[in-house]
Amino acid sequence: MPAIRRLAAILYADIAGYSRLMGADEEGTLRRLKSLHAELIEPTLGRHHGRIVHAAGDALLAEFQSVVDAMHGAIELRDGIAERAEPGADPIRYRIGVNLGDVIVDDDDIHGDGVNIAARLQALAEPGGICISRAVLTQTRGKLDFPVADLGDQELKNIDHPVHVFRVLAEEPPTARPAALPLPAKPSIAVLPFQNMSGDPEQEYFADGMVEEIITALSQIRWLFVIARNSTFSYKGKSPDAKEVARELGVGYVLEGSVRKVGDRVRITGQLINALNGAHLWAGRFDGTLDDIFDLQDRVALSVAGVIEPELHAAETRRSATRPATNLTAYDHLLRALSVFWSLTEDGIREAVDLLDRALACDPHYGPALSWAAICQMRLVREGWAEDPEAAGRKAVDLARRALRVAEDDPGILVNVAFVLANFGEDIGAMIGLVDRALSLTPSFARGWFVSSVLRGWAGQHDLAIEHAETSMRLSPRERRGTTLSRIAESYFFKHEYEEAVARLLLSIQDHPGYPHSYRILAACYAHMGQLDAAREIVAKLNTITAQIIPSGAQLRRPADRDLFLTGLRLAAGEAP
Repeated sequence: MPAIRRLAAILYADIAGYSRLMGADEEGTLRRLKSLHAELIEPTLGRHHGRIVHAAGDALLAEFQSVVDAMHGAIELRDGIAERAEPGADPIRYRIGVNLGDVIVDDDDIHGDGVNIAARLQALAEPGGICISRAVLTQTRGKLDFPVADLGDQELKNIDHPVHVFRVLAEEPPTARPAALPLPAKPSIAVLPFQNMSGDPEQEYFADGMVEEIITALSQIRWLFVIARNSTFSYKGKSPDAKEVARELGVGYVLEGSVRKVGDRVRITGQLINALNGAHLWAGRFDGTLDDIFDLQDRVALSVAGVIEPELHAAETRRSATRPATNLTAYDHLLRALSVFWSLTEDGIREAVDLLDRALACDPHYGPALSWAAICQMRLVREGWAEDPEAAGRKAVDLARRALRVAEDDPGILVNVAFVLANFGEDIGAMIGLVDRALSLTPSFARGWFVSSVLRGWAGQHDLAIEHAETSMRLSPRERRGTTLSRIAESYFFKHEYEEAVARLLLSIQDHPGYPHSYRILAACYAHMGQLDAAREIVAKLNTITAQIIPSGAQLRRPADRDLFLTGLRLAAGEAP
């Protein structure tokens, strides 16, 4: 039976800052919300012939047969909710979106682009405000007049065409506000004061100190613009909306959180918000004791900074992917290159090379692009994908040295340069020194700890290599576990703890099936364990990825490590050891 479709006026509403309201006063918020529904929302919508499709938590979906009725209901809700604000209480403020569009009827529910657009319009509205589509404005003109501001065509998430959006204004002239600050050229973030949920005013100092430590840790990330403490603490004691913070401080991201103390234990929660569209990018919590309050602050600050860095990279990559190809900067090309590089496949790395070439055409002295271009050339050589390995190796070293000349104290560049130059025979102690310098600048740099593990492993410092790889995973638990597990497994292999190595290698291959080095170490493990049939099966799989089964092993500075690796691989490949 074909789906039933009809034209409907859709109202979608959502409470701004609902999680914060619930965190501050769960019972009071639920009480006020129930009262609001019973005494205002349901009577208002019913009076204008609206049907509530569903209302769960902070969200409300309603449909109307007339778009005029929908707008009457939306405006009355906006004004009625504002009038009901309780003195001294954090106000409940809805964002409202209204659209006229096609819907699919499923029993008592409705779906389709008509509903999705209304939800996206809601996300564009300010707290206590209404956004509508052009179809709504067209159908209400001459029947119901209300002032609007034209926001122009907007690209809405998961909607394949731009939607012309209007903001409904209050009847009285809006209060003049300072113009929104422009966003900086690089990603920007404000860390708002954390709420003290302990009911103990003496714990304010701990919550404030926690925020200061996080601001300090984030400030050490060179590619990130971090708003200073004095500006963000102007919001202390308030419940600002993330979009308003973005407008007033000129940032793209906001970090907010809370601190709750019970006895000698403390729980710290945080959430990262894309302030431009209200999307939540990350949420996490940390538990500890107050035995050493300063150590706890340090650990949480490093953990938050370590988690946020890859989340912001991912968000910026998604942002760049939506930009027209004719209007890309060197930074955009770099983001796109990294998004394909981490497949660690030949095709992905070759595409990254092309994108990095475009970045360097925009800015030949752009250090991050130079260092990642060097990494790409190194990968082509290491995995046997370079058409001319010697030329690719020379190019990698040249790119790395050019990057080092412009690096200053950029930890990302220092780490990439150390990785490349150590791979091609530079003094391993000097390169470890470069990585240590990077980590002293940014202790929360997860990739820095990973590369430190690689170089320590090449130097034969296997216990330290495992420790540094595990630090990398703790700082960034959701980021590229496959390569880090492979790195840990390699050190266990060189410690002759083959069972430990195999368990991690199997997980690594599951996460990154196109990464050749995991197969090499696994084949060598099986060979030394006497499982030659299993070793040869792994070599056969490796052969589908690269023709280079047995590399030189020159990166391994300890002869015993190099012999163990190459002997195992030769056995696995059926060659004389």
